[in-house]
Amino acid sequence: MADERPIRVLIAKPGLDGHDRGAKVVARALRDAGMEVIYTGIRQTPQMIAEAALQEDVQVVGLSILSGAHLELFPRVVEELKSRGVDDVLLFAGGIIPKDDITAIEAMGFKGVFGPGTDTNDIISFVKSNAPQRV
Repeated sequence: MADERPIRVLIAKPGLDGHDRGAKVVARALRDAGMEVIYTGIRQTPQMIAEAALQEDVQVVGLSILSGAHLELFPRVVEELKSRGVDDVLLFAGGIIPKDDITAIEAMGFKGVFGPGTDTNDIISFVKSNAPQRV
């Protein structure tokens, strides 16, 4: 059986939102599922998130937001990722995101949006099923 490299995931909290319990729960669940998880901590700029994704060579970027600034911050993160040539990652989001905003977030390139109370097993399955393969 060939050795498979674990999926590398970056979990980040963009903007001034200081509440990170959900992000830490998701990060730990993904780690416990065998993934390598990098958690950036709170109050990250889009530039900091994109640079961390590049430097850590991640396959997945998960953004957690509770502040309501997702329509402002998420496009900036996507732009910063693209400006660094990081366009082959799976993007997902979680937090307090109104249903009316999900279509706009998906149009930005996010493949999954998870709200409060989402079973972490659903997030794990989503990442495992959708993360791009790395050689």
